[in-house]
Amino acid sequence: MGILLAKHFKTVILSSDSRQFYKEMSIGTAKPSLEEQAGIKHYFVHSHSAEYPVSAADFEREALEVLEHEFKNHETIILVGGSGMFIDALCDGLDDIPNDANLRDELTILVQEKGLEILLNELKKKDVNYYKLVDKSNPVRIIRAIEAIRISGKTFTELRQKKSKKRYFEIFRFVIDLPREKLYERINLRTSLMFENNLVEEVKNLIQFREIQTLNTVGYSEVFDFLDGKITLEKAIELVQQNSRRYAKRQLTWFRRNEKAIWLKSEKAEDLLEEILGKLKQ
Repeated sequence: MGILLAKHFKTVILSSDSRQFYKEMSIGTAKPSLEEQAGIKHYFVHSHSAEYPVSAADFEREALEVLEHEFKNHETIILVGGSGMFIDALCDGLDDIPNDANLRDELTILVQEKGLEILLNELKKKDVNYYKLVDKSNPVRIIRAIEAIRISGKTFTELRQKKSKKRYFEIFRFVIDLPREKLYERINLRTSLMFENNLVEEVKNLIQFREIQTLNTVGYSEVFDFLDGKITLEKAIELVQQNSRRYAKRQLTWFRRNEKAIWLKSEKAEDLLEEILGKLKQ
């Protein structure tokens, strides 16, 4: 759909998929191949090294620089991808949330020694709304939330609800709302293709980076467990499918927060294109 939109508007694409940035991660992120990119210029795909993780703040800064350059040549630019925090960072700006490096280090050590569950329980008690939204397998986001809550005495939800920054460009947000069974079918198929395309070998080559948070995510952490002999390959495949479905549900929950988002019902890319163009004319 993104390719069709870019061809229609004769423009470029920015990816906000926070894992497709990395050159070392292609199969497990379903990164579009050069053939799939269809000659359209893509930014933030295969552009950074996993050795130097890109934060939401980094993405906001770098993407704004790209937009400033590309808006000189294009009236419309396409942003695709499903990392809600990175989308919000670019479109709305990041919140001014308090931080304390020493407290963060203490919390990181606590997680390493006693596991993430202790902080998840604290988050559930102190901010159940953010607890429902957050990726519960992502220690960086859990630690960040607890850090801010302890410093401010406020919920993380409150701290994140400041006014959006005023951007100089108009934003239209579209969310593909596939039927749940169709979405799950595609997730299962994509997972099977990843393993057929040798995801295990890709993960083996990333063992030196395994402590980096980007690799403690769906499709990689499960294969690391397989390589460590903790689970079978069949179990790893099953867990990737299951955890991908859970992640998709969290994505949809995140996108529902934005009242201006336009939900699309079509299932084929060509139909989605027509649906979007129709909405833009209204």
